[in-house]
Amino acid sequence: MKTTYLLLLISFIFGMQAMAEKTNDINHQYSKEESIAPKDFDFELGTWKVKHRRLKNMFSDKKEWLEFEGSSSTTKILGGYGNLEDNVLHFPDDSFRAVAIRSYDSATKKWSIWWLDGRSPNKLDAPVVGSFKNKVGLFYAEEVLNGIQTKIRFKWDSSIQKNPKWEQAFSFDNGATWETNWTMSFLPAN
Repeated sequence: MKTTYLLLLISFIFGMQAMAEKTNDINHQYSKEESIAPKDFDFELGTWKVKHRRLKNMFSDKKEWLEFEGSSSTTKILGGYGNLEDNVLHFPDDSFRAVAIRSYDSATKKWSIWWLDGRSPNKLDAPVVGSFKNKVGLFYAEEVLNGIQTKIRFKWDSSIQKNPKWEQAFSFDNGATWETNWTMSFLPAN
C-alpha cells in the first residue's frame, strides 16, 4: 500500500514538473514575442487628460469648433501586438465612453485601428490602416458619409512624448484636399 502511494506521489511530482516545464516554454515564447513587439504606440500607454477640439458640423461652410475635455487610458493587449484605448468624452451636451482597438500585422508592418462608440455599441467603424514614420503615424480608410464617398485619415504625432496629438481629417476629393474635423491633445493625468 505504501509503495502504491509512493509511486503515485512520484508520478504526480514528475507530472507537475513536466507541466511546469511546458508552461515555462510557453511563457518564454510569449516573453520573446513581447520583446520584439512593435513599440509605435508605447508613447500613449498610461492615463491622460485629453483636450478635444471638434467641428460642430463638418458638412457646413460655417466652421464652428466645439472644445471639451476628456480622459483616456491605454494598455497593451495581444502581447504588445495591440492596445486598447479607453476614452471618456465630455461633449458639451453629453458624456459617453468609446474605445480605440488597435492591432499590428507583422506581415504588412501596419496597424489597424477600430473605433467603438458607447452610444452605438453594436457598430464597429471600419478600421483605418497605416504605420508610423519618424514618430508620425498616418492611417487611412474609406467610407460613405452623408452619401458621399469619403477618405478618412487619422494622424498621430508622438514627437513630443509628454504631449502626443491626434487628428482626424476627411477628404471628399479622393485625397487631393483634407479637412480636419477633430483634434485631441494628450496631457499627463498627474
